[in-house]
Amino acid sequence: MLFSTGRDGSVIEHPYIRVTIDAGRKGISVHPAMGEESGTRHIPPPSPTDDVRPSSLFVNGQFPRRRGLIIFLAALFGFALTVVWSHEFVDQTIGANAAGALLGQDAATVSLTGSLIGIVFALATGVAGTFTACNVAVFSAMAPLAGQSRSRRGRLVQLLKPLGHLAVGSVAVSALYGVVVALVGTRMPQFQLGSSLKSDGISPVLIQSMVTYGIIGVVMIWLGLASLGMLSDPLARVSARFPNAPLVLMGALIGAFLIGRPYPLFRRLFHDAAESGNPLYGAAAFSLQALGNLVVVGVLFVLITLLVGERVHRWMSARPSRASAIVAAAFIGAGAFMILYWDVRMLALHDFIWFPLAPWV
Repeated sequence: MLFSTGRDGSVIEHPYIRVTIDAGRKGISVHPAMGEESGTRHIPPPSPTDDVRPSSLFVNGQFPRRRGLIIFLAALFGFALTVVWSHEFVDQTIGANAAGALLGQDAATVSLTGSLIGIVFALATGVAGTFTACNVAVFSAMAPLAGQSRSRRGRLVQLLKPLGHLAVGSVAVSALYGVVVALVGTRMPQFQLGSSLKSDGISPVLIQSMVTYGIIGVVMIWLGLASLGMLSDPLARVSARFPNAPLVLMGALIGAFLIGRPYPLFRRLFHDAAESGNPLYGAAAFSLQALGNLVVVGVLFVLITLLVGERVHRWMSARPSRASAIVAAAFIGAGAFMILYWDVRMLALHDFIWFPLAPWV
């Protein structure tokens, strides 16, 4: 074998082939030796993402090209949802009616005279409150769950695991908050019943809501940008030891939706738990409220997994960057809505700033 250095790079000659390490084209070119069939094949260098490994469930290391477009469309969706969202329609027409149908009577007037009734009320109002502004971001949890298992049997076996991890995080936060409410809830702002959204000035309840949901929105946007490779993955280190930590964190964010929640039916549950002074009842009621928030998401996840899960898996596997785009869009859209609705629109609702609103809002 003869080795020589040429103008464009190194050349390795063999009796049958000649290999040129081409510095200009950033790769190698394979040429047939003299007397062989003509033709040259250029072999490009390995892609930088060929050996990239996922740093967590939310960041697979394969990033889409049009990241700016994904961010813009996701943020635009969050903005548009903020403009058209009617909390009165969602809280009353959907939430109150759904809770009444589950309870068999008017949820706003049902008497919470015992722990058992309170537990049932917590679960029913949790399910009914799925589509409220303080909980709608829960649907972003579906994006990282999509397309994880290929066979139908595999999907059936595996689909309960991610839902279980979501539930663990959700119950951990909501149960702790329920204990706090049972112990000191009578001295907390939410103990006073009534609407806080259109009160004179910004009420303490609304301030707590703005802070809580604003922080959750920032966390979601950070996770979305990390999914696109634009920020460091905050879950990379913990995911190395606990691969399911991202789902537990997502569940914890869902459980944190209860903190400062101004939803009228939840305020009734808060009042009942605070008056009881029973930490066990507070933990159980708030845990079921949080689990109720996951019921609709769980049902949708199961249906999507069983009906089109294999197709979604093939579509994402063909180009892993698609999964990154979907996860990022879900997180950024939900995070933008949380910040715009709870921190910007609420200021406009109290005439501090101007914000565009649909005529029916």
